Amino acid sequence: MSINIRIRNAVKRYGQNTIIPNLSLDIKESEFFTLLGPSGCGKTTLLRMIAGFNSIEGGDLFFNNKCINLIDPAKRNIGMVFQNYAIFPHLSVKNNVAFGLKNRKYPKEKIESETSKFLELMKIDQFKDRMPDKLSGGQQQRVALARALVVQPDVLLMDEPLSNLDAKLRVEMRQTIKEIQRRLEITTVYVTHDQEEAMAISDRIAVMKDGVIQHIGKPKDIYQRPANLFVASFIGRTNLLDAVAAVEGGRMVLTFKDGFRLPLNRIKAEHMKGQNVIVSIRPEEFVITDDPDNSMKGVIDSSVFLGLNTHYFIHLDSGAQLEIVSESKIDEIIPEKSRVFLNVKAEKINVFTEDGSRNILEGVNNDAEAFGEA
Repeated sequence: MSINIRIRNAVKRYGQNTIIPNLSLDIKESEFFTLLGPSGCGKTTLLRMIAGFNSIEGGDLFFNNKCINLIDPAKRNIGMVFQNYAIFPHLSVKNNVAFGLKNRKYPKEKIESETSKFLELMKIDQFKDRMPDKLSGGQQQRVALARALVVQPDVLLMDEPLSNLDAKLRVEMRQTIKEIQRRLEITTVYVTHDQEEAMAISDRIAVMKDGVIQHIGKPKDIYQRPANLFVASFIGRTNLLDAVAAVEGGRMVLTFKDGFRLPLNRIKAEHMKGQNVIVSIRPEEFVITDDPDNSMKGVIDSSVFLGLNTHYFIHLDSGAQLEIVSESKIDEIIPEKSRVFLNVKAEKINVFTEDGSRNILEGVNNDAEAFGEA
């Protein structure tokens, strides 16, 4: 049975050190929900609070309508997958997967049938008699996932489960995890610091900083319209430029340090005023143009060819350093020290208040605002 998780005003302290000051969020039934943020932001602490491994110093945690603050971890019916796999080295693959069922004293026939089912589901049935030290990292992680799921938990909790795998295997395993989660329709809370991983597998993402949720939303919403400067900088790559905003003829016009002017639509009404702003322009949102009029002007310092795209590193006449991405040409890469003219895809860029705390554009979808977060 899948459930929803509600967290209200959760507080976590270690002595005088407050890790999570006041956090609220809702995780929907059957949702794949990811806690994303840099090391030390509180994401693993929050996951362990949901699991019951960490105490809660304030607020309440609910599985459906049942408060679980004081419920023992063993009675929360959760499945847990750790970064280091945590499978038993002295047990075979089959016995590792069956461990939870035996511990719950299931009938022998049920243990046999459910163990076989999840060995096949995770595509490790051919390794059932092997010991863990004879398995690859990916195979061990599949064993850990099968062991967590075989007991039919209400919630699956995963703490950086792919960080010990090589890059190619991480991509393969994240697809496997997402497919299994969809098939079983189990509410899943996933912790990672890897932005690409979070974007690839999540229904929704909560971006955290210093124990506070900055933005909750679908991957597309968070990438395209980040709630604040921290989210824009943490999710993907971006270039940050200072500009002055002014209202001209009923719309906002940005003027950059080198004189480049950019008219913008869809500014929130309360921000339609003259002000200093910070503009976030992702590498793929620049366009190399032949027109020197009203463009950013600069010189290419270096380039990196990555097949489909080429990354160019440029310094502008204003002194700003940029990274831009351009689709690779069939003939040649633009040489170093070439002078270039740049325009931007105005509909894609993001504009923030001078302190970086707010995106002033319309279209920011941030579920954290429902709880006074962000």
